[in-house]
Amino acid sequence: MTEYDSRIHREFLKSGAWERFDELQTDQRKRLPRPPLQQPFPEAAPRVALVPPAELTVGTLPLIEVLRRRESHRQYAETPLTLEELSFLLWATQGVRGLFREGVATFRTVPSAGARHPFETYLVVNRVESVKPGLYRYLSLEHELGFLREDPELPSRAAEACNGQPFVARSAVTFFWTAIPYRTEWRYGLLSPKLIALDAGHVCQNLYLAAEAIGAGACAVASYDQRLADALLGVDGEEEFVIYAAPVGKVAGP
Repeated sequence: MTEYDSRIHREFLKSGAWERFDELQTDQRKRLPRPPLQQPFPEAAPRVALVPPAELTVGTLPLIEVLRRRESHRQYAETPLTLEELSFLLWATQGVRGLFREGVATFRTVPSAGARHPFETYLVVNRVESVKPGLYRYLSLEHELGFLREDPELPSRAAEACNGQPFVARSAVTFFWTAIPYRTEWRYGLLSPKLIALDAGHVCQNLYLAAEAIGAGACAVASYDQRLADALLGVDGEEEFVIYAAPVGKVAGP
C-alpha cells in the first residue's frame, strides 16, 4: 500500500491565504464580467412548477426537536415524497430569498462566501408524487425543476457513482450538488477551494434539518467516483463537477 502523508494538505484548512488577499488580482478586481448566477437551461425543455415558498405548509417541527432527531439515515420506506415536501427541501438548501442590486448576487436560505453560491442542484427522482422518475436540475431563480432525461437505470447508476453504496438506489430522491468554481474564484481567487468546501457543508446540513422536519432522512455522501458522477449528470468535470451527494427518503420503521 502506498504511504501517504495527509499533513501536506493541512495548509488548505488554515487562514494564511487571507493575509495575501488584498494583493490578489482577482477577476473581480480586474473588472471582468461576473459569472451568471445560474447555469442556462433550454427554454423549450419541460419544467415542473414547485410549491412557492410562501405557500409551504410542511417543515413546521420545532428546530430544537429537529436538532435532537438529526442523524444519517440509510434505510428508506417505499412511501414517496410529496411535491410540496420536495419543494421544501429544495428551497431549504438553495432557495432564493431575494436578488441583490438587480441580480449582482442572491440572498438564499444558506450562507455562502461573498454570496457567490457556487452550486447547482441535480436530482435523481425515484419516488415523488406528481413528478415522473428521471434526472432533473433545480432552477433556483425560478423555483422550478428542469427535466433533463428519463432513464430506468438512474437509481443503479447513482449508487454505482457513489462507489457502490446500495442505499443510494433505494432513496426517494438523491441530491447531487455540482460546484461551479469560477463563481467563487471570480471574487476570491486562490482562497476559493476552502470556501467552496465550507459552503457545501452549509447546504447539506440544511438538507439534513429540512428532511428531519418532514419525517424523512438524509445521508451525506462524500465517497463517490468523480468520473461516474460527472457522467451521470452530464457535466464537463472541469468548469462544473460533482462535489457532494445525499439520498433522501421517508424514514423506514425498525
